[in-house]
Amino acid sequence: MTSTAPAVALRGVRKAFGKTVVLDGLDLAVDRGTIVALLGPNGAGKTTTVNILSTLVAPDAGTATVNGFDVARQPEQVKASISVTGQSAAVDEVLSGEENLRMMGRLSGLTAHQARRRAAELLDRFDLRAAGRKRVKTWSGGMRRKLDIAISLLRTPPVIFLDEPTTGLDTRSRQDLWAMIRRLADDGTTVVLTTQYLEEADVLADRVAVIDHGRVVAEGTPAELKARVGGEVLALHDADGAVVREVPTDGTLTGLRRALALVGDDALDGVSLRAPSLDDVFLAVTGSPAAASTHDQSTENQKEIA
Repeated sequence: MTSTAPAVALRGVRKAFGKTVVLDGLDLAVDRGTIVALLGPNGAGKTTTVNILSTLVAPDAGTATVNGFDVARQPEQVKASISVTGQSAAVDEVLSGEENLRMMGRLSGLTAHQARRRAAELLDRFDLRAAGRKRVKTWSGGMRRKLDIAISLLRTPPVIFLDEPTTGLDTRSRQDLWAMIRRLADDGTTVVLTTQYLEEADVLADRVAVIDHGRVVAEGTPAELKARVGGEVLALHDADGAVVREVPTDGTLTGLRRALALVGDDALDGVSLRAPSLDDVFLAVTGSPAAASTHDQSTENQKEIA
């Protein structure tokens, strides 16, 4: 395997649960040391994709490799190459943060000395040292998520999968985690994350893959995807300033006139122009708004692993 080979690659991957087809020939390649965000409506196949890549679910057809190892034929090598962090923090609330790290370090094969040293390093890296000896049940949600990710990095794997890493966190905690995830990629770790926050994908991801009906329907950098939608979006406002309708344009004066013509005789109290967002991309490629499609990840999980 060469260093230029993708860290993660799926080719023609199919998966069905009973009569429900979840993945229908999915293709995806993730370069090393990058952050890729998987977006899509509930049931689109995001969680199943991560489960296949982490060897929890076997594909029905196609191939999937992680760090050059085939998930079906070389599952032990894949497991040694990855770490997976789920939607909820899997930490022992009775133990302190340091004790959680040392315990999990020992379970992952580190010696007592190695586990103690690694725990100290990770507490420093995630700015948790001040609370390191306090019981985790006294910690905030953001601190617990930091600890959860720190535990997943005890062995510093080449590839890490983050399933909804910032769900439920306040804005400050979310931004802190973004910075930490960015540093992971800067240090060479490949990060594949699912997220319900389009802002998160826009700010954090090097590339975004939108999955719908078991296939990648759009892929590229956030800027590339937004450029596909159009130059600008014309927003129509009511008397209270609320947006009541939006019409994409190509960013030209002719395009603006065409958009205004489409509005017709609608009563307008104001108009404005804005740059396209990933919400616009999501709507364009899936046919549904992101806010209605991505708010309940647990529903997707139930559908995909049932």
